[in-house]
Amino acid sequence: MDIQTSLLLLAAGIAGGIINALAGGATLITFPAMLAAGLPAVIANASNAVAISPGHLIAALADRGKLPPPTRRTISFVLVATLGGAIGAGVLLLLPERLFVLPVPALIGFATLLFAFAPQIQTPQAKTWTIGQQKTATLPSTAASAAVLGLACVYGGFFGAGLGVILTAVLSVTEPNDIRTIKALKNLLATCVSLAATLIFIAQGAVRWPETLAMLLGAMAGGYAGGHLIRVLPAPVVRQFVIVAGAVMTAIYAARYWF
Repeated sequence: MDIQTSLLLLAAGIAGGIINALAGGATLITFPAMLAAGLPAVIANASNAVAISPGHLIAALADRGKLPPPTRRTISFVLVATLGGAIGAGVLLLLPERLFVLPVPALIGFATLLFAFAPQIQTPQAKTWTIGQQKTATLPSTAASAAVLGLACVYGGFFGAGLGVILTAVLSVTEPNDIRTIKALKNLLATCVSLAATLIFIAQGAVRWPETLAMLLGAMAGGYAGGHLIRVLPAPVVRQFVIVAGAVMTAIYAARYWF
């Protein structure tokens, strides 16, 4: 790995760490950077997952006081998230490279749309459950909730971009809690998905460590910087930057893989 590539991945990691701290959506920057560094798409996706995975754990620990108690329902969700992440990672590694690159532009575009409409997706659901709590809402069955959650977590292990938005939307529908508790549970489940997937990627030798470590170092520095920038840098500005970057990356990789 040459100096230019190292600097590219370090910068992408820093940007991703800052973006995750302020608004989320780092994968829309970091995954294309791995591709730009010359990694095959599957290896780029696995390496990117490992490089940004500590962010989920840090976020979960930062707000651990709002995590729900270890009830049977919560434990089942943790198991489903772990299994879903493992299945998604396994599917990714079993797919031939040519079959994975075909949906890459669509996956980036889908994640960009999710990120763009995240406030509209999340807020109405939270309001609905606030009203439902006042009327003694009935929880969906654990089996039904786990099935929907499982599909989201399989996607997370397979690709991962936009997983936080998907999990928040699912949990807003299935769990009658305040939005901060939902966010805390989302971070825990995303950690489970990420941990299961990254362990499989590492065990199967799907991670390019020089590139991964360069981005990981940048992501850690960016996350720390983002914790300070959040006080002065408006989150809407960061969101707009991520949306534009995601749209541009969608167009670039559609041109590369589809035309």
